[in-house]
Amino acid sequence: MILIVDDKPENILSLRKILELHDFEVDTASSGEEALKKILRNNYALIILDVQMPSMDGFEVAETISGYSKAKDVPILFLSAVNKDKKFIAKGYASGGLDYITKPVDPDILLMKVKTFIKLYEQNRQLQVMHASLQQEVEVRKRAQAALNAKVQEQHSILESLPQVAFTARADGAVEYANRFWFHYSPSLSQFPVTFNDDREPVGVWEQAIQAGLPLEKEVYLLHRLHNHYRCHLLRAIPLEEDGQIIKWIGTFTDIAHQKQANEILEQRVVERTQELQEMNQALEASNHELQQFASVASHDLKEPLRKIQLFGTILRDRHIGGNPDAMQYMERIVSSSERMTRLINDLLRYSRLSADVSFEPVDINLIIREILADLELSVRDACAEITASEFPLLEAVPGQIRQALQNIISNALKFSRPGVAPCIHIQAERVRDREFDSIHDENGQYCRITISDNGIGFNEMYLPKIFTLFQRLHSHEVYEGTGIGLAIAKKVVERHQGIIGASSKENEGATFIIVLPLEQKQVLV
Repeated sequence: MILIVDDKPENILSLRKILELHDFEVDTASSGEEALKKILRNNYALIILDVQMPSMDGFEVAETISGYSKAKDVPILFLSAVNKDKKFIAKGYASGGLDYITKPVDPDILLMKVKTFIKLYEQNRQLQVMHASLQQEVEVRKRAQAALNAKVQEQHSILESLPQVAFTARADGAVEYANRFWFHYSPSLSQFPVTFNDDREPVGVWEQAIQAGLPLEKEVYLLHRLHNHYRCHLLRAIPLEEDGQIIKWIGTFTDIAHQKQANEILEQRVVERTQELQEMNQALEASNHELQQFASVASHDLKEPLRKIQLFGTILRDRHIGGNPDAMQYMERIVSSSERMTRLINDLLRYSRLSADVSFEPVDINLIIREILADLELSVRDACAEITASEFPLLEAVPGQIRQALQNIISNALKFSRPGVAPCIHIQAERVRDREFDSIHDENGQYCRITISDNGIGFNEMYLPKIFTLFQRLHSHEVYEGTGIGLAIAKKVVERHQGIIGASSKENEGATFIIVLPLEQKQVLV
């Protein structure tokens, strides 16, 4: 917008018409004071200022405008019909004008000058905007540089605080910065420390990593410049990438000499301990073999006098002391005790034989169940017991041991029945997914869950941890006969078959024994 300042309305009108005909936006003021007020409120690209005006002439108005920060760069064009002398023209330029035109004004010349001044004003404004933008960018760059310097300083402080050799390098591998430990192994940043292998031969692991452009982690040896000895270090270097290109490397040398020495000592101790354990294992195997032989011999030697005690006791009881009630009572106790001792020796011998070397084979459990029931036929008939069994899958086992375990549990179910209640025993088998008591049923499962439940006297589950322990009994032998070894044998057999065994019960509500066995054994028993 152009501001025309003149005290004569006819001059303003003629100038305004000329400028508006050429699409210039025009504002007017009839005095210097009015012009100054408008300049404070509006932005103008050019001020056409008449020299001769009452109150304030054009020179005074121009000098005042030059003091305004807002309008000091606006070009001023003086117009004068009276003051045509050179001194007035010079005064116009001195007061801040860019040109001085005398009246009458040639419209074409005026338009040319107006266009030139407006173009200069616009260029000046653009230069000012560009200058401000450049200044802002310079400030941003200064702040970014300051932040970068702070980051670099922070990084250097971190590297200096590390207890190992730490360094940064350019993409080409040239080291930019390293902490003080670097100079224990290199005289300068321009020389990368020489790395050696276990044979103390130089290897260029750093150069290889730079060429490959991959992270580096390798044990190397460095030669200490002052102490002149080799130290084992772990060299780690990580490339930093930007837009898929490596821009920097960060690396460390960590002294692992003590750790390596400790590992070597530990490995040596492991070897020594392994050898000791192997020797102990061999000794235990020899001792176990001797113990089995002793148990076999001892049981045979113990059973021989027991057989004589039973035989002669029975003869005495039946032939010679039948008329003496007191002697008969004592003799019955002797015979009963010798029979119980015989059962105990037999059970102990069976338990000790479970440690013997045996191998697995495919076993039809259905056949074993039928054989067990045939052996227990008299006991089943006398107790009027009802026994049902489901179909078993084929599994790998030791036939004699698995039969012993199942027979002990079924015999207990017959033995510990409630008075006046016929025993009812259910034997169920199903394939399951996992080696867990509550595993879900799975036709393709690799485990077999065997459940043996009865309606006998049961037991309090607070005694559950004890029932599988050797010689543990919940009832006296006067009430229920037995040695307390049967369930211990069952547990040992199941564990040697890589299985688990458990039980649940309530007093006078029966008991349920659960066995989970793998269908295929992973290794041979030893």
